[in-house]
Amino acid sequence: MTPSPTRRRQTIFIGSKIRQLRKDRRLTQAVLAKKIGVQQSDLCRMENGEYKVALDTLFRILGVFGMKIGEFFQGSDDPHTSVMNMDQDQQILGMIRDLDGSSRQEVLEFIRFKLAAKRNISLG
Repeated sequence: MTPSPTRRRQTIFIGSKIRQLRKDRRLTQAVLAKKIGVQQSDLCRMENGEYKVALDTLFRILGVFGMKIGEFFQGSDDPHTSVMNMDQDQQILGMIRDLDGSSRQEVLEFIRFKLAAKRNISLG
């Protein structure tokens, strides 16, 4: 029996989100697969949307990532947009983590400046 288009999109969305989270955390498929107790080939198929992720497997993955299920699906009304936003957010956080303390402080001050400017424009 062929899965419905909606189920297929859900499977692809979940797989792509797992892949993005794995890459953001700089884990290889082999490492993540070992941590969650599956074969690397099965994880690859999950990430590619070829294989449905069982709920218990998803919970093991979330445990590795330190996430709750609500966080995983947060903003998932438009899967393409939410994955892109998550990717960008994670990319920004990853870059900030790579900075030394004083550079992080500069970034924080810049963000505060940009937010204050945005508020003044929207209030003006």
